[in-house]
Amino acid sequence: MVLALTWPPVTHAAPLRVISLAPHATELAYAAGLGPNMIAASAYSDYPKPAQSLERVANYRGVKLERIIALQPDLILAWRGGNPPKPLETLAELGFHIRYLNPEKLSDIGRFIRELGRYSDNKAMATRNADAFDNKLMQLKQQYRSAAPVPYFYLLSDSPLMTASDRAWPSQLFHLCGGENIFADSPAAYPQVNMEQVITRAPKVMFHTGDTQPRSWQSLVELLPDYAHTFTWSLNPDWLTRATPRALNAAEQICTALDKVRHAQ
Repeated sequence: MVLALTWPPVTHAAPLRVISLAPHATELAYAAGLGPNMIAASAYSDYPKPAQSLERVANYRGVKLERIIALQPDLILAWRGGNPPKPLETLAELGFHIRYLNPEKLSDIGRFIRELGRYSDNKAMATRNADAFDNKLMQLKQQYRSAAPVPYFYLLSDSPLMTASDRAWPSQLFHLCGGENIFADSPAAYPQVNMEQVITRAPKVMFHTGDTQPRSWQSLVELLPDYAHTFTWSLNPDWLTRATPRALNAAEQICTALDKVRHAQ
């Protein structure tokens, strides 16, 4: 279930001071026109470029609680599941204003941009970016609504061999383009699998992230009997895994790949 947010009236005389504790939240804040208000962010908040110069107050190990308190932000953007709960509970008890940005559907991205825009002095920018995202998403949905399904395998990790089920965020982007996840029914969001399972389920296309092919790729090439008709594609990891407007860039990469498979069949 998507977290329902309530957004109080925005009444601040001085410029709002905003901290983001997740890369996707940072990008959403900038898309909503809050760039001038950002004073700190999490590690890997590298887009857009101005975010790279922000002070780092969080990473995968935790958050710098004392530093966040010292910075006295008016608004903290957090991520349930990505940020440890106890420091955030402490910040809430101290009276800090925390908003959790936990998109579960692609359509949540535009919604969050609009909602964050209520805190922005550039509300027109938030509306413009949200509209652009929603329009592009609708276009892709209409274009691929009746597309023939293509079985795919997404390699998340090479050692151990891991993928993403339909419970994981990236699967929405594949599904949007008519991709059929060969591990859709796994009870885990990011299951560990083995080579035999991949071969038995016979994907027509395989995806990975980064510029180099994983070590296991050659084994799949040799063992998949129909590999001559199978394609491999590298995807931009930030586009694929972050719930931001750039997610649709990953969708376009995926749609292009799946179309090539369809045309080759």
